[in-house]
Amino acid sequence: MFAKEIILKTKPYITILTILMILFSSAAFAERLAVSSVTANIRSGPGTNHDILWKVEKYYPIFILKKINVWYHFRDFEEDEGWIHESLVNKTPTVITKSVKCNVRSGPGTKNKILFAVEKGIPFKILKRKGKWLRIQHADGDKGWVHKTLVW
Repeated sequence: MFAKEIILKTKPYITILTILMILFSSAAFAERLAVSSVTANIRSGPGTNHDILWKVEKYYPIFILKKINVWYHFRDFEEDEGWIHESLVNKTPTVITKSVKCNVRSGPGTKNKILFAVEKGIPFKILKRKGKWLRIQHADGDKGWVHKTLVW
């Protein structure tokens, strides 16, 4: 009778522990990475035998959903999903413009000169943060400041 009482008392804890293990194992892949190569093919599945859906450039940020061997399944800033090889990404902090037009400025503030403007979907590496402003750099070397509400 004693063993049966122990099992009955610990069963809820085992269930809770199992649920937590499942949640945390999924969360292990819930991270943000960025494309590290000049360009990368985004595929329909985990392997080079799968179709190329689209191509992205350096610093393109992705949110990892899961990993199968050396392939990451991800979601991007437009909620599109695809697959990318692990050798093409790293943990560089990056953003991508989400507004139709984003002004990139000489300093952190709207009173600073506009250096250039970019359209939606342009990725940048983050160099520095100052309040709600980000100092960014494009893969071609162009640098400036952008307000964080304009990027993902």
